Amino acid sequence: MFPIRDVNPTRITPYVTVGLIAINVLVFFFWQPQADDTAASTDFLYEHAAVACELTTGEPISADEVRQDVCVDGGEPVFPDKNVWIAAFVSMFLHGGLFHLLGNMWFLWIFGNNVEEAYGTLGYLALYTIAGLAATFAFVFVNPDATVPLVGASGAIAGVLGAYAVLFPRHRVLSLVFVFFVPVPALFFLGVWFVMQFAISDVTTAWEAHVAGFVIGVLVTLPLRNRLLGRINALHATTRYRF
Repeated sequence: MFPIRDVNPTRITPYVTVGLIAINVLVFFFWQPQADDTAASTDFLYEHAAVACELTTGEPISADEVRQDVCVDGGEPVFPDKNVWIAAFVSMFLHGGLFHLLGNMWFLWIFGNNVEEAYGTLGYLALYTIAGLAATFAFVFVNPDATVPLVGASGAIAGVLGAYAVLFPRHRVLSLVFVFFVPVPALFFLGVWFVMQFAISDVTTAWEAHVAGFVIGVLVTLPLRNRLLGRINALHATTRYRF
């Protein structure tokens, strides 16, 4: 089941959502080395992305830890000047490949504008950032000794999906199901997405980050739901619908 669009018009221009998409695209094409240069790409991720082992120990990963895939104290760091805490934030704008980037940005484009409308600029940025960081640290909590760089906006976007599920559970999401276009309630679509994170769990998919980001989005939005929906209703009289 793949989302085509949601049937949920907005009354704003989603500048933050567009800006986040633009930043992710620019970082991927103009800062990250491309996949055809495997060595440079790997070095780049170890230098700039979050690594669970680093966040567990508070120190940059060593060459021995990389080679042996074991997290231990000590050793000569590969990138001694790396700030491992800043890397937890930077990782939200790095991606493992073109399809990884496109999939994340498509979900953000479909669901982000409505959540941005509800939260407003600063609230939406806060939700996105908190969900992304919580997703990273949830992965670290479950995999404290992992030595592979953790990349992607998936955890932050999962927070947006969780917020959408709380705010707009009955709005329809036009979805591609096999060869058919089927409008399904957002709560059903996002519920299936959430359950599927457990089904696709393996060593290459940070499903723990996806689950944590979604849960954070739900928990943050639930107590604010009435206020956020009231904000949307207040826009009815003076603005036109946007899609």
